[in-house]
Amino acid sequence: MKKVLFASTALIATASVAAADVKFSGYGRFGIGYLEDRTGTVNNFTTDANGDIVADGTATVDTDNTILVSRFRLNIDGTAETDGGVEFSARVRLQADENAGNGEAGSAGLNGARFSVIYGGLRVDAGNVAGSFDNLANYYGNEPGLESFIGQYSGVDYSFLAYSSTGSGSNAVFFQYAVGDFAFGASYDQATIAFDSVPQDADRWDISVTYNFNNITAALAYGQTKANVNSSSEKQSLTVLTLGAEFGDFSGTLFVADDDVVNDDRNGTAYGLSLAYNLGAATTLTAAYGDGSADDDLQQYGIGVKYDLGGGASLRGGLGQQKRGDGDSQVRADFGAQFNF
Repeated sequence: MKKVLFASTALIATASVAAADVKFSGYGRFGIGYLEDRTGTVNNFTTDANGDIVADGTATVDTDNTILVSRFRLNIDGTAETDGGVEFSARVRLQADENAGNGEAGSAGLNGARFSVIYGGLRVDAGNVAGSFDNLANYYGNEPGLESFIGQYSGVDYSFLAYSSTGSGSNAVFFQYAVGDFAFGASYDQATIAFDSVPQDADRWDISVTYNFNNITAALAYGQTKANVNSSSEKQSLTVLTLGAEFGDFSGTLFVADDDVVNDDRNGTAYGLSLAYNLGAATTLTAAYGDGSADDDLQQYGIGVKYDLGGGASLRGGLGQQKRGDGDSQVRADFGAQFNF
C-alpha cells in the first residue's frame, strides 16, 4: 500500500512539473575595461598608537585605470496559460558584476520579481517593472562597447521608473496595448518619502505612444514625479522623442528630450544619436553621441565593433570619451567576449 501511495505521489509531482513552463536564459561577458582617472571605494588602513596597522573603514581614492570587467546574468521565467489563452508569467534575475570602482569582484544576488499578464495585444506588468521610458522604442539606441558604456541618452538626468537587475526595484505597474502599427504604454509607481520628517507624495507616472511605418519607428513619452523636491507645488518631468530607421545593413536612431529636475544646472534639452552598420556577415560597427544643453549635463561619444563568432558568442569592444559639465574629459575603452545562452 505504501509503495502505491509513494508511486501515486511521485506521479502527481512529476505531472505538476511537466505542466509548468520554466525557462532559463541570459548571458555572460568578460574582458578588459579602461577608464581614465578611475576612482573607487577601497578598504582603508591606519597606524594605531602602538604602531600596528589596523583597519579604519573605507576611503574613496584613485584606483587602477585598467581592470577586469565581467557580468553573469541568468533570467528565470515561469509561465502558465489558461484555456482561454491568457498568459501568466513571472521573472526573477540572478546577476553578478565586477565592482567598477576598484576592480574587485562585486556582489551577486537575486533581484525583485516581475509578474505579467498577457492577452493578445495587452500586457500588464506588476512588481519590479520597467516603465514607459525604459520600454520606449529606441530610447537606448546602439550602445558601443562590451559594457554598452556610451549612450545617446547621456544628457537625461530625470530618474524614471526602470527595471532593476540587481535590487528589489520599485513595486509598480506597467501597462501596454498594441494594435496595428500603434502601441500605447503607461506606468505608475506609488511611493512616499519624508521631508523634515513630514510625509510627502513621491509617486511617479509616465505614458508613451509608438508608431511603426514601413522601416521607421517613432516614439514619444512623458512622465513626472514629485520625488526629491521640497515643495508640494514643485515637480520633476521628462519628455522624450525617439526616431529609429533601418535601411538594409544600416540602422540609426535620433534622440531628443527635455528634462526638468531639482538641480537647475541639469535642466534643459538632451539630444543624441546612434548608428550601426553591418560590415559583412559577422562584423557590426556602432557609434553613439549624447549631450545636453544644461551646464552640468553628461556628454558621451564613442565607437564600437562586434564580431559574431557563431553559436551566440561574439567579440566586442569600444572606445569613447565622457565629460560632465566643465569637468575633465575621461577616455573609456573595453574589449572582451560575450556569450548568450
